[in-house]
Amino acid sequence: MMPGGMDPKKMQQMMKQMGINSEELDAKSVIIETADGKLIVEEPQVVKITMQGQVSFQISGKVRKESAISDEDVRMVAEQAGVSEEEARDALKDSEGDIAAAIMKLKEKEP
Repeated sequence: MMPGGMDPKKMQQMMKQMGINSEELDAKSVIIETADGKLIVEEPQVVKITMQGQVSFQISGKVRKESAISDEDVRMVAEQAGVSEEEARDALKDSEGDIAAAIMKLKEKEP
C-alpha cells in the first residue's frame, strides 16, 4: 500500500490520467559528475517520469563519492612528501582528495 492507504495501481491510473507516465529502469549503476568529483549510486532503483513533455529521474540506492584528483595536486603531494606520483595519487584517493591529509599520511610512513 502507498502512503495514505492508496492502492499502487490506483495511484498509477490517476497519474496516467494527469499525463504523468513513470517507468522503472533496470540500471546497474548511476554516475553523477560534479565539479568536485563523482557521486556513484550502486544497486540503484531508477524511475523515469515523463510529465508534460519533461523527463525527470528518481534515483535511490547506495551512494559513494569519488573526489576529482588533478595531476597538479598529484605533483604537489609527490614533491612535498618526496614520493612517486603513483604513491601520491593513491594517498590522495585514500584521503578523498584532501591534499594536506595525503601529505601527512605519506610523511608518517617515512623512517
